[in-house]
Amino acid sequence: MADKVLIYSRFPKTMMVRFAERFELLDTGGKPAREVFSADELSGIRALLTAGGTPLDAEAMDLFPKLGAIVCYGTGYDGIDLKAAAARNIEVGHSPGANAASVADIAMTLMLATTRRILAADQYVRSGDWAASKPSPMMRPQAGMPGRRIGVYGMGEIGRKIAARCAAFESEIGYFSRTKYDLPYQYFPTLEALADWCSVLMIAVRAGADTQHVVNADILKRLGADGYVVNISRGSVIDEKALVAALTDKTIAGAGLDVFDNEPHAPDALTALANVVLAPHIGGHTLESHVAMQDCVLTNLGAFFEGKSLPHGVK
Repeated sequence: MADKVLIYSRFPKTMMVRFAERFELLDTGGKPAREVFSADELSGIRALLTAGGTPLDAEAMDLFPKLGAIVCYGTGYDGIDLKAAAARNIEVGHSPGANAASVADIAMTLMLATTRRILAADQYVRSGDWAASKPSPMMRPQAGMPGRRIGVYGMGEIGRKIAARCAAFESEIGYFSRTKYDLPYQYFPTLEALADWCSVLMIAVRAGADTQHVVNADILKRLGADGYVVNISRGSVIDEKALVAALTDKTIAGAGLDVFDNEPHAPDALTALANVVLAPHIGGHTLESHVAMQDCVLTNLGAFFEGKSLPHGVK
């Protein structure tokens, strides 16, 4: 008889195919578990699969008295109450680094699209204004990548891949992280110092209580009128109201965003702005990344049901 795994978050069925081949899946469809399954069914759940950003607190964990493993599909685990899990002897696993290359690629895409005003250029061609030789202030020459100062906030797997890609574009790289690493990039002791130095701030830090709205009005002001911010981390890291204000009054030049505070809803104040490039949280959404993340999930679940520690546990 196959081991049972509760699907706690809403996932496309195509992403669950490999798991269904090995486990019996109880899929909530993203609805509260109590609305879909009986207390009797939930009482036997030993492992659940969730998206890292989906809230999962102590009260939710108590619905599953036999729960021993929470496995996140993806790198993030910011929705999980780790203290509550530890108090209940529940292991938490994720997919570290599995989508790092894909997320770094989106970071670069958003940066180039924003700094080179690709959306405005696309519209300039489509509208016929280019063919009609109509002048456009959006088509003024912009600063290129060689010599541009790129600040990376967070130097984990994704941050390192972003830095390497930016270096290939002949940019100067600086970073701020809780840990100073032996890397060929300039280290800054504070986020404020990094923002003062760079013209593009790449946010690649892990989300949590200590990073909630840490990129605030002051940090944005330090970037300056020629500065840009790119966020591929979590929407919670940026104070969205402060960002809208900074973009509106030209405190900064622009932003590239793959994540938002209240997904899947991007605020109207952001979508109305021409100096923002928006994406629907697709950083890790490539075929290769999904295979790698699923491999981590399968490895974690397989080890758990064999009575072993999770190979990709949250450290």
